[in-house]
Amino acid sequence: MKTTFAIWLTSLLALSPARGADAQPPTLALGAAAPDFSLPGVDGRTHTLKDFAPARVLVIAFTCNHCPTAQYYEERMKELVSAYKDRGVALVAISPNDPHSVRLDELGWSDLGDSFDEMKLRAQERRFNFPYLYDGGAETAARTYGPVATPHFFVFDAARKLRYLGALDDSERPAQVKVRYLRDALDALLAGQEPPVTKTKVIGCSVKWAGKTEAVQAYLDKLAKEPVTVTPADAAALTALRQGNPAKFRLVNFWATWCAPCLAEFEEFVTINRMYRHRDFELVTVALNRPDEQPPVLDVLKKHQASNRNLIFASADRAPLINAFDPAWEGQLPFTVLLSPEGKVVYRHLGSIEPLALRRAILHALNERKPW
Repeated sequence: MKTTFAIWLTSLLALSPARGADAQPPTLALGAAAPDFSLPGVDGRTHTLKDFAPARVLVIAFTCNHCPTAQYYEERMKELVSAYKDRGVALVAISPNDPHSVRLDELGWSDLGDSFDEMKLRAQERRFNFPYLYDGGAETAARTYGPVATPHFFVFDAARKLRYLGALDDSERPAQVKVRYLRDALDALLAGQEPPVTKTKVIGCSVKWAGKTEAVQAYLDKLAKEPVTVTPADAAALTALRQGNPAKFRLVNFWATWCAPCLAEFEEFVTINRMYRHRDFELVTVALNRPDEQPPVLDVLKKHQASNRNLIFASADRAPLINAFDPAWEGQLPFTVLLSPEGKVVYRHLGSIEPLALRRAILHALNERKPW
């Protein structure tokens, strides 16, 4: 599978000029009929509205991979499907986002972007028990329903008239939920009654409508202008590096200009840094090149726009420097370590990384410290 950055950048450059279609379309009104759709699912099938005709009640959830609020609700959506499937309720999830209108820093709460391939990975990892459909190309379905955020829920009765739209409940944090709007609406409709609440505000990430390529390119141009430097590091500096950063998780990648696997994966580290650096995270690269090789090291760093903190061994006597960081490391490359703010090793890998596995390790570490 292509890297997140490769999918994003290649598609961005291939797109036609922005079509001015990034304005929010009107949201479907209560009582309106469910618009038809024909969308590809992560299960390899094309799904249409009529596929759900047997359901007494149909829930259409507009959600996505990258939004942290949407992620909060993934398990609750699965629980809802399990609780109501024998009562004639069907749920289908649709991703409305154009993946090319999402900046890398907007992926800071996710291990995956919103491309169709990445949706397949998310559905497999989280074991979704509902259809997950992609509408991030033409966004035809999303523009007829008009979700304003992810997640946004639309509930239709047996006649496929809209009877409830809004949030699933009143808090993304499960422990703080007091009102279960969606379940209350389902229970009422199944009993032949009017939902007690028919519309609520929606808290979540804005829908990423197509047409933002110029803004995304401007963001790339801004990143390209950030200064790139490299600083010699002696044994004391490497000892301090290993102790961690009290304020942040620290990802350290050891590499060299003569290490082909290092160069092949270097772009992944730059992408990871751009995704997570606005959170409690930093990337530090350390070149094992000799001090007199600092110019070619800097050339590689500039080529990859590595504006993070970059170090190079300050001595040709490298064994003491290696030991200063990790006596158990023999010096083979590439070598990657993720340190907690307390200096605990969260992730340690010798050899080429698997980018998704590393992103998941970083995200898990960061998210363990966010409120639930």
